[in-house]
Amino acid sequence: MDVEQKSRFTVTPSSKAVAADARAVLLEDPGFGRLFTDHMVTIRYSEGQGWHSHAVGPREPFQLDPACAVLHYAQEIFEGMKAYRLADGSVAMFRPEENARRFAESAERMAMPAIPEDLFLEAVEQLVKIDADWIPSGEGSLYLRPFLFASEAFLGVRPSNEYIFCVIASPAGAYFKGGKKAVTLWVSEHYTRAARGGTGAAKCGGNYAASLVAQKEAITHGCDQVVFLDAAENKWVEELGGMNVFFVMDDGAIVTPPLTGTILPGITRNSIISLARAKGHEVREEPYSFAQWRADAASGKLREAFACGTAAVVTAIGTVKSTDGDFTVGNGDGGLVTESLRAELTGIQRGSVADPAGWVRTL
Repeated sequence: MDVEQKSRFTVTPSSKAVAADARAVLLEDPGFGRLFTDHMVTIRYSEGQGWHSHAVGPREPFQLDPACAVLHYAQEIFEGMKAYRLADGSVAMFRPEENARRFAESAERMAMPAIPEDLFLEAVEQLVKIDADWIPSGEGSLYLRPFLFASEAFLGVRPSNEYIFCVIASPAGAYFKGGKKAVTLWVSEHYTRAARGGTGAAKCGGNYAASLVAQKEAITHGCDQVVFLDAAENKWVEELGGMNVFFVMDDGAIVTPPLTGTILPGITRNSIISLARAKGHEVREEPYSFAQWRADAASGKLREAFACGTAAVVTAIGTVKSTDGDFTVGNGDGGLVTESLRAELTGIQRGSVADPAGWVRTL
């Protein structure tokens, strides 16, 4: 293994850290993605040298050349994960090894160097430890954003020779305000998220940038999220703008679109499949058409539908809108299977439910 990968991180505490009393006020209502902690982690990569300059330091802006490769060719990937404060005061993360593996897979797809799993985990843990006081109490969590981008200054269509890996953190409150609710979806007919051979399975910024116009369309129709159909036939349900989707049938079986390279292999998705099967549900990873979704909702065969991801964990789907009209899933407000899976998953994440699979990593 490259000796540089085992280098000790240089730690420089911020001289402008937010005072404890001011931080407490901010954490009363942190929202999502608008507050940031005092520090960040950076590691640099240079062709021929590998990973180097491991540092934990004050959160501050990057100084980038106007020809920085990421600004022109979008060579960039990221992850989303959380750290939680457990009842005994300790801090834990949920399946961070899976984030590390997916990060490496995304890097490979985007022709970027893969950061070793142990170095990824060490970097994330370094930031959580130095900024642990930013973890909100109650249902709050510390949202972690590791990302990697091409930093070489050049204009030419080729992989960069230089990269910066960084981890920042943002305190996040409860996703739902005023109680849980079911979301309303808009089915996109004019836009697709990804096609076979594309970057759908990679967690890269370009995927999200391409989805924004469809998400904007959803909002204009009074919806919370957009749901994408496949690019080839415009028929099969794939995923939401930022979440995977599940369908609960009247016989207890659960259906979710298969991983064929066009949707993100969600870590929450994988966890839900494992938990559902352990509860005795048949879980089928198979294509499910929008037409079938509408028909099953009308007949009552489809009892519940939900989306899942790091931010919202598990979110019930209540109403689906499209140019062909609207329909309601079940009672329009979720259901017992959705709530049971959500309760078990969040309980495991926060240490209040047994963790037989060893998903929780305590720092």
